[in-house]
Amino acid sequence: MQNEKIYSFTDLEVWQEGHKLVLMVYKITKNFPKEELFSLTNQLRRAVVSITSNIAEGFSRQGYKEKLQFYYMALGSLTEVQNQLLIAKDLKYLTRKDFDILAKQIIIVHKLLNAFISKTKTYV
Repeated sequence: MQNEKIYSFTDLEVWQEGHKLVLMVYKITKNFPKEELFSLTNQLRRAVVSITSNIAEGFSRQGYKEKLQFYYMALGSLTEVQNQLLIAKDLKYLTRKDFDILAKQIIIVHKLLNAFISKTKTYV
């Protein structure tokens, strides 16, 4: 996507990879115990959706400082998801294989988001 014009937040690679993570988390949490529906499952889903929501909202803001604020919130939500997945793994709600797949996607999103933040900072 490097030399293509960005028209929408959905054109951003960081949003696209974050969206993949959202879908992965929703799929994997379907297998969590039913008693976790209103606790860890809900918390995890809300945090993962917050990543792409903050990227989208930041994209629509006019000032770069305001954009950065939302991108940093997305980074915070990503870290929250990471923590919650560690809890799910330790509670044996996730297999090691599933955890590793999710962890790899988190690393991808984390690197892209950090690069996106760094690039945005150059305009401030």
